[in-house]
Amino acid sequence: MIPLFGKVSQHHEQPEIADVSATTLKAWREAPVASRLKSGMSVAVGVGSRGIVGLQSMVKATLEFLGEKGCRPFIVSAMGSHGGANAKGQRELLGEYGISEEALGVPVKSDMDSVVIGTNSWGEPVYWDKNALKADAVLTISRIKPHTDFRGKFESGILKMLVIGLGKREGASQHHRWGFKGLRDMMPETGKVILEKTPFQAGLAILENARERTARLEVIDRAQLFTREPQLLDEARKLMGRLPFPQLDLLIVGEIGKNYSGAGIDPNVVGRLLIETQPEDPNPCITRMCCLDLSPESHGNGTGVGIADLTTERLLASIDPVPFRMNNLTACFLWRSKLPIGFNNDTTCIEQGIITSWQPRMEELRIAIIPNTLELETLWVSPKLWEESASIAHLRRHGNLASLPIDSAGNMVQEQLFPESVRGRRKSGKH
Repeated sequence: MIPLFGKVSQHHEQPEIADVSATTLKAWREAPVASRLKSGMSVAVGVGSRGIVGLQSMVKATLEFLGEKGCRPFIVSAMGSHGGANAKGQRELLGEYGISEEALGVPVKSDMDSVVIGTNSWGEPVYWDKNALKADAVLTISRIKPHTDFRGKFESGILKMLVIGLGKREGASQHHRWGFKGLRDMMPETGKVILEKTPFQAGLAILENARERTARLEVIDRAQLFTREPQLLDEARKLMGRLPFPQLDLLIVGEIGKNYSGAGIDPNVVGRLLIETQPEDPNPCITRMCCLDLSPESHGNGTGVGIADLTTERLLASIDPVPFRMNNLTACFLWRSKLPIGFNNDTTCIEQGIITSWQPRMEELRIAIIPNTLELETLWVSPKLWEESASIAHLRRHGNLASLPIDSAGNMVQEQLFPESVRGRRKSGKH
């Protein structure tokens, strides 16, 4: 019932920074903000909850720069309502990325207290982190990339960290309750108030390539934020990893999770926005999607599971209703939180995905397997796509078609298929 599969890899010529620490330090030293920071100033460094490669090195380099200036830095959690919307949960999330007092030697403040600093043009109050507001200066470290919930001039990046991340639970909830309009349209208006009323000075913008490596590091000064960030967003959109096929009958995703995408499953990759009232523009066009596991790094937050059609009972059982409900009720995107049909093992889930894929001819089935929606360099594909891969310039085929590795419980051994993935490294102890 399940066909043979072949290993395919994508090869793109993309920029990549070899020494992240040195490049970060150089970017801060040469930025206009360097001349405004004086000895003795307290400086809050905003850090979020996304799985940015090399994040600890970037934070350490930023702290080194501030030490050179004689400043007194501390870390503030800038992740809105993530981590269960509580200080302990946010501190634990930061700790998983190596952002802790023990590792960095500076205070880490994850308090959820915010204060109202003004009113935006929508007549809405503007919330901001209490600890950050008390600092003499605020710097941020954030990745710029296409957002999972909306399309706009500003998506994921510095502005979003200022508004949603440092807005804490109140700021995040306020914008999300307006739906996509609160993010696309109101977020920049709130940002204008923050630039006027807070000590924010500059942000380190991080761009990653399709291999999940650092492609660019640039410090954006507060004066250039509204002009420069949209330009970097356009660049990030061109760099991001994508599936190499415009149409699939079935996509099998090994793991979903918040460490791979804010939506658990990146809509920019799978072509399913699944936002209430918003039209779909499926690219790629995927008929059926099976998702097999929830990453442990998600701490039970199964956000985005509703983007899948079919799943496993173990994934559903691994969802913790507390962070799951908190995140989704705060985000106000409820379609994505609907639970798909679950099966007792991977084999049954995949077989049902094939049966319901609207392609009854086995030889014509277009199936791809990926470890998650972030790591797309390696895929396993069905015979039809294996044949097509031979004529696609940036694809390389490896070995021959073979049966999927299935264990005695009927589950796919993902670590054999993707040993270099997050899951593979986790299993081998290299993660």
